[in-house]
Amino acid sequence: MKLNFRESLFRIWYWYVNKVDKNAEILFMNYGYADNNQDIPLDEQNNPNRYSIQLYHHLASAIDIKDKDIVEIGCGRGGGLSYINKTFSPVSAKGIDLDKHAVSFCKNYYKQDGLSFLHGDAQNLSLENSTYDVVINVESSHRYSDMSSFLGEVSRILRRDGYFLFTDFRYDYEIEDLKKELESNGLTVLKERFITQEVVTALELDDERRRKFVKKLVPKLIHKIALDFAGTIGSKTYNYFISKKYIYFSYVIKKL
Repeated sequence: MKLNFRESLFRIWYWYVNKVDKNAEILFMNYGYADNNQDIPLDEQNNPNRYSIQLYHHLASAIDIKDKDIVEIGCGRGGGLSYINKTFSPVSAKGIDLDKHAVSFCKNYYKQDGLSFLHGDAQNLSLENSTYDVVINVESSHRYSDMSSFLGEVSRILRRDGYFLFTDFRYDYEIEDLKKELESNGLTVLKERFITQEVVTALELDDERRRKFVKKLVPKLIHKIALDFAGTIGSKTYNYFISKKYIYFSYVIKKL
């Protein structure tokens, strides 16, 4: 399956979620993260999204974000950036997404100081040079048709000594080429982790909730497709993670 085909499938899926989720029940669309060494206190409102939040926490806690200008490229429905803004206290937090409906939802739903949202293309951003201390990208880049252009944009908008916090998945045979791409455009990898097992554990712990959402929001005719996108136990996506055909990773990258 080629990257552009993946992008088309995911774009349709995200469009569908934005269309049917009238009650703002889906604020996160990542596969989650579960680590026995990570114990995050969450209130009653956020606890149902614990595993998706833990993926953001895993990434954002890698550096000191306090009082920084940060931007999330591919922010989706904004739950992750909202959590980071409240928890890690950046001076400003901007979310950018290609889906206009998702951006419109975020603008209407979130009311936090310093938090804003903008429609935009990850591979051609309408942002000024050297304007952010931290760029965040969570489970979004597998949709991009031109990863090199995206990384060029990341480098362009980052200030000197700024950080790129990056987590996503790829086919096993794509990992080496990805590493080479990451070490370009003045970017240097400081930390690399492969977290496939932590993602699998999160999917298993979150399986019941994910299935309930599919049953509630998706017509029975396309349940199988939706369960695959959700990564439920036994789905093609879940099995690819189990077999390590999909490798999930996280990186801390610095612009020198």
